[in-house]
Order: sequence, then C-alpha cells, then structure tokens
Amino acid sequence: FYSKLLLFYYWRLVGQSASAAFHFLVSGCTNMAATVQKRVLRVLALHGYRQNERSFWERTGALRKRLRGRAELITFNAPLVVPDPDAEPSEGDPDSSQDESRGWWFSNPEQNSFDAIEESNTCSGLDKSLDEVAKVFSELGPFDGILGFSQGAALVAIICALKQQGDPRFHFNFAILVAGFKSRSSDHTKHYQQPITVPSLHVIGETDRVISADMSRELVSHFENPVILIHPGGHYVPACAPQKKVYWEFLDKFLS
Repeated sequence: FYSKLLLFYYWRLVGQSASAAFHFLVSGCTNMAATVQKRVLRVLALHGYRQNERSFWERTGALRKRLRGRAELITFNAPLVVPDPDAEPSEGDPDSSQDESRGWWFSNPEQNSFDAIEESNTCSGLDKSLDEVAKVFSELGPFDGILGFSQGAALVAIICALKQQGDPRFHFNFAILVAGFKSRSSDHTKHYQQPITVPSLHVIGETDRVISADMSRELVSHFENPVILIHPGGHYVPACAPQKKVYWEFLDKFLS
C-alpha cells in the first residue's frame, strides 16, 4: 500500500491525470482492506461428555459453515475414556479410539462416571484434562478464543477462572459456552468465588432436557457483562440464521 502511495505522488509529478493516479491508489487501499479481512479467528473447541473429537466435529458442521471466513474451530479429544459396559473389545482396531466416548472429569471416581446434577466431595480427571488443554494451547496455539459444549463448557468456565487468576498456560481473548453449567463438585468451588471477567457468549437452549436453562443461567451469573443467546431448541449447538447474527456480532469485536 505504501509503495502505491509513493507511486501516486510520482505519477502526479510526471504528469499523469489525477483520476488515473487516484484509481491506482484506491485499488491499493482495496487490496489492503481485503488482506485485513482475511484474518480468521482461531477457536479451540471442547466437546461434551460422552463425545469425542470426531463426533463433535460432525455435530458442529452447521456452526463451522456459518462462521466460515470469521472463525475456525480446532477440536481435540478429552483425555479421559468413558467406560462403556456394552462395548465389545476392539481387537486392535486402529479406528476404535476415534469412536471412544470421552470426558473431562468424573463426578463419581469409583465408577468413572459423570452426572451434571450430582453433588460430590471428590472428583477425578480435572487436572489431567487441564494439562491436556494446556498442551494443545502450547502445541497448536495461539488461539483467539475457546468454545465448549455441555461438560466442555463447564470446563471452559473453569479455564476462564484460572486465566483470570494468572495461570500462564491459557492465553485467549473470549469464551463461548454452549449448554454450560456450574460444576457441583466441592473441589471446584474455588473457581466461582470471584466474578469472571473474560468476555463471554453463553448459548442456552430453552428446551434442553440434559442441561436445563436454569443450570446454564446459574453459570452465567458468575460472569461479568455476559452476552446471552437463547434459542428454542434443546441440547445441541445451534447455528440457524438468528443465532448466526449473534455469533457474528460477538466475534467481530475481536477481529478489529
């Protein structure tokens, strides 16, 4: 652009018409603007309980299409494998790990199970999951934002609290929490003691029967100045036209 600006003045000095020189300069500005607009936000996406990287990638297909040109999602597997008593042995199937149900922590360590409404004095797996997320930040980052669905959203809230407390492992500018909830584990109470100031968008399904709207609103209450998107559906990541508008408006704040 600056070289074009110099040429603009040079053309005027050598007698080129003002209109020709101006057209040349404007084309340079247009090209520069197009270059700026090509920036795409990188968002680390955390799947829900009993999901995995591949299933969440498929379930967010509509959202990824809506966000094309503005943001890209990067998914990965939670480190904890959720036991499936009905599963048959894989017998060395290389694709079996891609189909395993995974989670971020267990509210019942004895059974390696999780229930969002189960109050517990002990839990297992959270530290391992935080280390895994930190590893992804280090190896695949930087990331502009972080998104979570269901248990993944609950983990995102904890990561936001850790970031606010100065945890050097997590660097990002915003969070999107879909069907999020506050952990019922007493071990996690410390993460909700201070208001969370990380810019956040909370997506709540009015008819969600897995994570009720009230549970999501409880989590929202721990954030300062949250943006709230309520949709009429259930337990999924919505991506229809009305939701796209809210996603875009929220993400555009971080594209400038």
